[in-house]
Amino acid sequence: MSENHGITPLIHQTWKNKDVPHKWRDWSKSWRRHHPDWEYRLWTDADNRALLEEHYAWFLPVYDGYLEPIKRADAIRYFLLDHFGGLYVDMDFECLRPMTELFAGKELVLGLEPETHTKLPVSRRSGMRRIVCNAFMASRPGHPFWSHVHRQLVGAHTRPGPLDATGPFFLTRAVDSAPEGCSPAVLAADTLYPKLSPAAAELFGPREVDRDRAHAVHHWSGSWNREGSGATGTSTGRKVGFWTSQDLQPCAHGTVDLDAQRRRWAAGSPAPTVSCLMVTKATKDRLPLARRAIRCFLAQTYTRAELVVVDDGADGALEDHVRDLADERIRLHRLPPEGRTLGELRNIAVDLAGGSYVCQWDDDDLYDPERIEVQLAAVLALGATACFLARERLWWPARRSLAISGVRVWEGSMLCAKDALPRYPEQRRGEDSPVAEAVVRGGRTVSLDAPELYTYVFHGANTFDEPHFTSLFDAATRLWPAGGGYADQVHAMAARLPLDPADLPEAEDTPQDTSQDTADNTADNTAEATAQEPADNTADTSARVPQARRPAPVDVRADAAAHPPLLVLTPVKDAVAFLPRYLDNLRALDYPREALSLGLLEGDSRDGTWQALQDALPALEADFRRVTLVRRHFGLRLTGPRWAPDVQRQRRSALAMARNHLLSCALADERWVLWLDVDVTDCPADVVQRLLGARQEIVAAHCVTEPGGPSFDLNTFVLHPDADTLDWDPWLRDGILQPPTGFGRSYLDELRGQERVRVDGVGGTALLIHADLHRDGLVFPTVPYRRLIETEGLALLAQDMGVECWALPGVEVVHPAIGVVAR
Repeated sequence: MSENHGITPLIHQTWKNKDVPHKWRDWSKSWRRHHPDWEYRLWTDADNRALLEEHYAWFLPVYDGYLEPIKRADAIRYFLLDHFGGLYVDMDFECLRPMTELFAGKELVLGLEPETHTKLPVSRRSGMRRIVCNAFMASRPGHPFWSHVHRQLVGAHTRPGPLDATGPFFLTRAVDSAPEGCSPAVLAADTLYPKLSPAAAELFGPREVDRDRAHAVHHWSGSWNREGSGATGTSTGRKVGFWTSQDLQPCAHGTVDLDAQRRRWAAGSPAPTVSCLMVTKATKDRLPLARRAIRCFLAQTYTRAELVVVDDGADGALEDHVRDLADERIRLHRLPPEGRTLGELRNIAVDLAGGSYVCQWDDDDLYDPERIEVQLAAVLALGATACFLARERLWWPARRSLAISGVRVWEGSMLCAKDALPRYPEQRRGEDSPVAEAVVRGGRTVSLDAPELYTYVFHGANTFDEPHFTSLFDAATRLWPAGGGYADQVHAMAARLPLDPADLPEAEDTPQDTSQDTADNTADNTAEATAQEPADNTADTSARVPQARRPAPVDVRADAAAHPPLLVLTPVKDAVAFLPRYLDNLRALDYPREALSLGLLEGDSRDGTWQALQDALPALEADFRRVTLVRRHFGLRLTGPRWAPDVQRQRRSALAMARNHLLSCALADERWVLWLDVDVTDCPADVVQRLLGARQEIVAAHCVTEPGGPSFDLNTFVLHPDADTLDWDPWLRDGILQPPTGFGRSYLDELRGQERVRVDGVGGTALLIHADLHRDGLVFPTVPYRRLIETEGLALLAQDMGVECWALPGVEVVHPAIGVVAR
């Protein structure tokens, strides 16, 4: 590596192969034209991985584990600049003049995106006051900033979106947290990023680019094969959380991959016709609404669709409008105004439908361009009869209020096989509710959690009155009132929906998220992220707590090779049968006895556990550095199995209190605490040293039912990348989340082969925690903490203290199965 302390005269660009698309070639050549004496290197995907394999092999598990190619494309540039130095620029960057004078006397140069980008909803949700972009970066080789960035990459690699995991938001945070003495020179936006991204220009209006002042221009054209670049790139990827049921019985859950269905259609899979059914009484007042609903249909990405309009209004203006459109996909059937019920009109529309699927298309609501495509993809991919949305967006323009609804079967969102649709009852309102109920009861249905696909609008002339809408807003899972993010959200809607200029409120100077469910919703690095409201986060439905980290991180590196004082803590109850094996495992540890202390708490036992512990105490005191024996009852008396969902709040609250009490009584001068369950039957003799070797402040072993078998302790988990798209509310019981096994989570048996993984939850079967964390306030929540409790709640509390939790899939302790998987 060069010892040159200036920026290396070397230009780096990356593309998946050597065949760079033509649209970017001129911009790429502009850098070589203005820097004829500089070396130029184009790095392919294969080149990038080979570089890591040779020089940064430790990072390969993270690099290979990225699900989106854009994350690998983001990450590799931080290693190129560290190893070689030079200038990295995206393919869609145009050079206007040489950089030599700009780089003079500097060792590391980055640039700010336009300030306007911080006003985008995706930026505001992430709290971005400025955005340091990673599309242009220049450095000398070996600058210490890159080592800091590499560490931050590992810590952020499980964040769901490219923006926060590897992209501009990630880089901004890395700059803000850079150690003293290695901060970069950050250039103003008009030097490198004078142009607004398309999403920003659409929301806030374009601005003139001063090419005389700028040294370069980023064109924001999405040079990552439409996978995103900068804060507002574009994307074709779309995954939506779903649940399926068969005759009211739950069947499956997961995510629907829209791109997978698109590929099937492109390969020749049948694309059935969908008949969208719109019934209307197109009076003068409702005509603008009906025309708006038609515009939503014309914008649909799924083209094998027709719109059947049944109109029994006295005014023929809508018929004239459809005739003027001259679109053969829209068929209007005019009826004399004879006072028919909505149910009668809907049945007429069904009879006129020519498609094998029908989709309700109310004349006064709004529909995202992907509504038909996403819902039909779910039906076909999952073999369902019908698809409903689990939540919808609610809009009350007169009150300047926007919300995400509660969870239910939303009748108006139905897309159903025509031959499975029953007749509508002849009712003037509420006619679609019994039909939706019959569809759900009589076949396989899928519910999608994609509220942005359907916007239910209260305009004052709806079938249902104001109290009905008030009740929907009262039950909303997310709310944006005037002054609380409403303006941003409506402007974001306007990027995808045909809103009138009069619908667009003025921007709010200091919008705040006053959602009833203020999750930490990290949006993807996509144009859709600025235009759609992401679904709520997994287990986090209260406001994200600002990190309040201890003054200085604990240095744990030296402990891996030493034997710092360690305290083993174990709460026990009805443990007579387990104590002999537990004590044998303790004595078999290859950790020095003079450095090993022991603390046990007994409570609520009915089998003589307390007496057994007292009998064992003299021998324990002779074997270990220090022994603390505590007794405290918590009144826990379970009449059924301990894993039953209805006892988890009570059981785990009592266990958390036992852990906290034992900790307060037993912790003295020890540097580490190992929480070890009494019913672990097999434990490696070197488990302490292997956990210490992870060099992390919190690290869990892998609790399995048998060596090499499935995970037993499912409280240690990694959230799926799409977990924030899932609706966790149905799995909330007694204030804590109790989802089905595998719902939104991966366990350590799925991650074998990785030396260590960052986890979002931890179990207490064999859990190592630095004692200073406990001293600084890290305890086991005895009540729901962001909807989790006990060890899982501890992981969230640690996260809010700025501490990551880790696990070692290859370090196994055995807890035999007891008839059901533990939670």
